[in-house]
Amino acid sequence: MKIVDVTVQNFRYISNTVRDSEGHGHPGDPHEATNSLLTITTDEGVKGYCFGASASVINSLVKPLLIGEDPLYRERIWHILRERQRLHLATLSDKALCAVDMALWDLAGRYLGQPVHKLLGAYRDKVPAYASTMCGDDLPGGLATPEDYANFAVWCVKERGYPAYKLHTWQPPYPGAPSVKRDLEACAAVREALGPDVDLMLDPFHYYSREESLALARGLEKLDYLWMEEPMGEHSMSSFVWLTEQADLLIVGPETAEGKHFARAEWIKAGAADVIRAGVWDVGGITPTMKIIHLCESFNMSVEIHGGGAGNLHVLCAMGIPGRYYERGLLHPFIDYEAVPAWLNQRDDPMDNEGFVHVSQLPGLGQDINFDYIQDNLV
Repeated sequence: MKIVDVTVQNFRYISNTVRDSEGHGHPGDPHEATNSLLTITTDEGVKGYCFGASASVINSLVKPLLIGEDPLYRERIWHILRERQRLHLATLSDKALCAVDMALWDLAGRYLGQPVHKLLGAYRDKVPAYASTMCGDDLPGGLATPEDYANFAVWCVKERGYPAYKLHTWQPPYPGAPSVKRDLEACAAVREALGPDVDLMLDPFHYYSREESLALARGLEKLDYLWMEEPMGEHSMSSFVWLTEQADLLIVGPETAEGKHFARAEWIKAGAADVIRAGVWDVGGITPTMKIIHLCESFNMSVEIHGGGAGNLHVLCAMGIPGRYYERGLLHPFIDYEAVPAWLNQRDDPMDNEGFVHVSQLPGLGQDINFDYIQDNLV
C-alpha cells in the first residue's frame, strides 16, 4: 500500500468564540470562521483524516515527502518530518507533524478495522474528565469574578457531573491581570463552593516571577489543590527546578516548551516537574506522545495529557499509568460545549452523567465526519 495523494480542504463554519490580543479564547458574537481537513489517500482507496492542517505547509513541505511512502510506516515518516524541521521550523511546526501523524494513525485504524487506542495497546475505554474553563474575562455572569468561577464550578460538578475542575484565571490584556491575589481569591471561592472532596487545579498566567509562582503555590497548598501548570516561562527550566523543590503542591510541566520527548527527558532528569505534561498537538502527534508516556513509565511518573480531542482521548485510553483525567473544554457559562461541531455528526468526547468520557470504538480516530457539510462549505 502506497500514499498517492495528500490534500487539505478548507471550509467555513459559524463560530461563537473570539480571541483577545494575547490569543486566548472567549465567548463572542457568531461569525464566520474556517477549519481544514487533511486527507491522506492510498492506492488501495484507504484514507486517513485529521482536522486542523495548513494547506500551504502540507502542499509545499509534506506532500512531496509522503507520496509513494507506505502509510503504515508511521515511525519512519514521523522521523523524516522531524528531521526536515531543522531548516523549516518557522513553517513545519509540531502541529503540522501532529496533523500528518494523526491522519496516518486514522488511516491505519480504518485499514485494519480497529480504533487507534486498541492499535496502541488499549488499557481502558473511558476516562474521567475535568472541566477546564476558558480564561477569565469581564463579561457579567461569565468568568469576571471569583464568584463567577465558583458558580460555574458548582454547575459543572453538581449539575453536569464533572469529578474535577480546573481554572484558567485572568491574563493580559484584561485590567488588573496578572494578579496572584486575585487568582487565589478565585481558587478559594471555588474550593469553598465545592467542599474538600473535589480535585481542583490551576493554570494561571504563564510569566509570573519565581517569588510570585511560589506565593501562588503556597496559597494553593492551603486550599488543597491537586496541581498547578506553567506559572513561569518554560524556557527557564532551572526556575521550575527551584519551584518544584520549594513547593509541596504538584507542579506539572512542560506544556509548551519545544523539544518533544527529548525536552521531557531533560525535565525529568533535572527534577523540573512532579508530573509531566504532553499533548498530541504540543509534541508532534500520537507517535511522540506515546514515547513520552513510556519514558515517564520508566521513571514511575504520571503524565497529564494537555487538551482534548480524539487523538488525546485515544492516547489516554492506551496509557497504563495515570493520566488521571481527560481535559474537557475550554468551558464557559455562555458556551454550549455539548453542541456538535458542524463538521461532525457527533462529538469526539461524549461524557456520561458520572463524568466519564468514552472513547469511540469506530475504526481509526473514530470521528464521525460530516463530509456533506464540508463539501457544501468549501472555501
